[in-house]
Amino acid sequence: MFKKLFAKLISFSLRVNSYKTITPNFEFSRYAIAKAFFDLKIVTKQLLKNIVFIALGIISAAFGLESFLLPNSFVDGGATGISLLLNAMTFIPLPILIIVVNAPFVFLGYKLVSRPFAIKTAIAITTLAICLSTIHFPIVTDDKLLVAVFGGFFLGAGIGLAMRGGAVIDGTEVLAIYLSKKLSITIGDVIIIINVIIFGAAAYVINIETALYSMITYLAASKTLDFVVQGIDEYTGVTIVSSHHAYIREMIVSKMGRGVTIYKGKRGVGKASELMDVDIVYTVVTRLEINKLNTEILKIDPFAFVVMSNVKDTHGGMIKKRSID
Repeated sequence: MFKKLFAKLISFSLRVNSYKTITPNFEFSRYAIAKAFFDLKIVTKQLLKNIVFIALGIISAAFGLESFLLPNSFVDGGATGISLLLNAMTFIPLPILIIVVNAPFVFLGYKLVSRPFAIKTAIAITTLAICLSTIHFPIVTDDKLLVAVFGGFFLGAGIGLAMRGGAVIDGTEVLAIYLSKKLSITIGDVIIIINVIIFGAAAYVINIETALYSMITYLAASKTLDFVVQGIDEYTGVTIVSSHHAYIREMIVSKMGRGVTIYKGKRGVGKASELMDVDIVYTVVTRLEINKLNTEILKIDPFAFVVMSNVKDTHGGMIKKRSID
């Protein structure tokens, strides 16, 4: 039994087609066993991390819905907004609507993303529906502005945490990906069109005031979602082209305390200019370090060509460490 278990682990680790290809008399090397258990440790750790993120996301979304949005008939954008709007129109229980409305998006997720994604999403949405049916959170406030802001905050945090766990509890993103491919428009445009329809329907079915407050809810939810998914820190990727690249590289490593990547490239100015070999320096810093980096670059080369671009999130390397003052 243990032999078969080892064979399965090693076939997974070493990407063997089937553990059955390993003969019964096969002797496992220490490397193969260590590699198998290392991969199993990584997969298990990531699985537990995903479960925690999704569970926290479900609790946060349920709290935002029951304590803020539902008692005041506010809606949000996306699939959750459609469910809330249908709940206000038909009085069908929200847990049932959340499952029914999101079911087509789960199927699209299976087709467009992956089977594991669809399975995790289906479990997350079903668990959210069960949570709404069984756990009853208290109503926090009836102030409409507070309801709009904090209801959106907790709902957006819940959706974002679930996304960090590899699932979604609002399938609008999946629909946007599908329609963007079919209609040749951007995902952002699709989401805007969907939400315009939802808030227009809310203004007609409920009232204009509620629709306007619901737009505040959506803005709070979307900004919180971005905040949770992209991370607290905002990173900036910096590309530097300079003839003094060696000094700039040394400055970034020693003074900024950041890692660098060096690309081999060519530079030239004008049509008749001759291309010259140059080392291109690339690094990632937080937004609080941009001013310091610019100052240090100017000290070394005032004519350096610097390009900055937004980076949503990073992991590994030296980016998480504090810069050296």
